[in-house]
Amino acid sequence: MDNNNMVGLESGLIQRSADTTAAVPQTKLLIVDDVEQNIVALEALLQRPDVEILRASSGSEALELLLGNDVALSLIDVQMPDMDGFELAELMRGSPRTRHVPIIFLTATDRNAMRTFRGYEAGAVDFLYKPFDPHILRSKVDVFVQLQAQKLQLAQQLDAWQQIVRTNEIFTAVLGHDLRNPLAAVLASAELLSHLAGDDKRLLTAAQRIHASGTRMARMIDQVLDVARVRSGQLTLAPTPTDAQLLCRGIITEFEAVGGQAALRLTASGDTMLVADGDRLAQVLSNLVGNAIRHGDRNEPITVEIDGTHRHAVQIAVSNGGMVDPAIRDTLFRPFSGLSQNEVARGSDRGLGLGLYIAQELVNAHGGRIELYSSITEGTTFMITLPRRPPPA
Repeated sequence: MDNNNMVGLESGLIQRSADTTAAVPQTKLLIVDDVEQNIVALEALLQRPDVEILRASSGSEALELLLGNDVALSLIDVQMPDMDGFELAELMRGSPRTRHVPIIFLTATDRNAMRTFRGYEAGAVDFLYKPFDPHILRSKVDVFVQLQAQKLQLAQQLDAWQQIVRTNEIFTAVLGHDLRNPLAAVLASAELLSHLAGDDKRLLTAAQRIHASGTRMARMIDQVLDVARVRSGQLTLAPTPTDAQLLCRGIITEFEAVGGQAALRLTASGDTMLVADGDRLAQVLSNLVGNAIRHGDRNEPITVEIDGTHRHAVQIAVSNGGMVDPAIRDTLFRPFSGLSQNEVARGSDRGLGLGLYIAQELVNAHGGRIELYSSITEGTTFMITLPRRPPPA
């Protein structure tokens, strides 16, 4: 799927959401009375542009209307031939389609505590005796009309959100497939070009630049994919027994192979075994060590300390010299932190500002937490605390 198709898809989604929001259906009220004049009087009292009145002169006719319509409120006369209002209410409560429809009983009989009790027992939300105050009835009906409007609005918002999630899934598929394949070809071509360069330094430098840029692009794609998974609730873990010490040693070895940075030191104490997703935890540690190399004081060593002396948790601290600017500490774990809007829009050489956000989400997914400690005298430390076992998915 190309960018034009994606833009068209998003535009269509926005348009459909706008159309759905604009076209709010009328709220339906059901009036059940065997006397035509009573129905006409109630219609005149309750009629308004956002309300549709359904009429029924018997219980059986009311049931037919209820089965075919989403009714916000039923106004039912108690005294009707063949099937009275109480019997109709009991039938409504017995059907999954109609059991949640609110009922207000209307009756012209004398006030009777037993009849009122039976009405509420049948599922009524109110019981009004004729003649009733029209203002009171209209106020009561307005409450249910507003509740129905809110229910419809929530349903529309849920539908719009589901469409956004589906679009997010398509976007994830585009990144995961349509961009990865050509990028893999670019990286393979850069590798081949570097082998063919021989003594041609300019060609070798160009090949190395292509490979470095392609690798950075692959890292950005992975980050955007992770953000999409986090925000759509699709981030999953594959926990297995993992030795945090071996994992950290592997990360440090990878960075030492590159060279050109401050000294990297690893210390461990206690039991460093835990149940975790090793690949995801390596992603977190790689991000923290990489940040320490890029932003730390090169004259100070970078230390990774593993504390396995606690019974229920393992702590991993990544420390470096230098202090994090207090002005950005509150936003450090937010997406695109530290980047201006223009840098986000055009792509920054410093990356997307997603690394710490993803690291925090991955640690949270393990049931742990990540904390920042930074001062001029003590330097900067990112402290990860992980339970020995992650919580159930």
